[in-house]
Amino acid sequence: MDDPHAITTLDALLAQYPPVLPVAATKATDRIGPATAAFIAASPFCLLGTQGPRGVHVTPRGDAPGFVAVADEKTLLLPDRRGNNRLDGLRDLIGDPRCSLLFLIPGVAETLRVHGRARITADPALRARFAVEGKEPATVLVLAVEEVFAHCAKAFLRSALWDGRPKPDGVPSMAKLLAEHRRDAAMDVAGYDATYQERVRVTMY
Repeated sequence: MDDPHAITTLDALLAQYPPVLPVAATKATDRIGPATAAFIAASPFCLLGTQGPRGVHVTPRGDAPGFVAVADEKTLLLPDRRGNNRLDGLRDLIGDPRCSLLFLIPGVAETLRVHGRARITADPALRARFAVEGKEPATVLVLAVEEVFAHCAKAFLRSALWDGRPKPDGVPSMAKLLAEHRRDAAMDVAGYDATYQERVRVTMY
C-alpha cells in the first residue's frame, strides 16, 4: 500500500523534527567511567540487540544486579544464562560482531545504551567467574565498547512503567552520567539535577 507521506530520505526525516539539542549532540563517550559502571552494577536487566542474515534481533538478558561485569573502561562481560537454545543473538554475532546493550533499572526512568563489538568465548576461567548456584554459563560475551550514552526519562514517565517503584540508592543521576560521558568536569551537576524533573515534565510531548 502506497503512503504518499512516506519519509524515504534523510533530509525529509530531519525536516520533521527540530534541531538536535546541544547536550544530546555531545552526550556520547567511548568508554565506561565510574558513574557508568555504577549504573551497570545496579542493573538487573538489559536488552541485547544484534543483526544477522535472518534480520535483527533484540533479546532479554537478566540476573541479579551487576550480572554484567565491567572488566575495564573498554570491556563488558555478559554471561549467557540458560535459555531456550534458539541462540538468535549469538548466531548473529558469529557473522556480525556489532551489537548494542540497553540497561534498565526498576524504579529509574533513565536508561543506558552501549554499542560495540562482541566475541563469544567459552573460556573456563570466565565461565567459572560467573557461576551461580554451581552452574556456569555456556558462554560469555566479551563486548569491546565503542559508544556509550544515557537516555532521558521521558519514555518511562510517559508509560508510567515504574510508577510506585522506588529508585534504588546509589544510582547516578542523569547529570552525573552526562558530565562523565561529555568529559565535562565544569558541568554544573547539582544545577542540572535541580531543574531536570521540571525540564522533562514541560518537554514530555
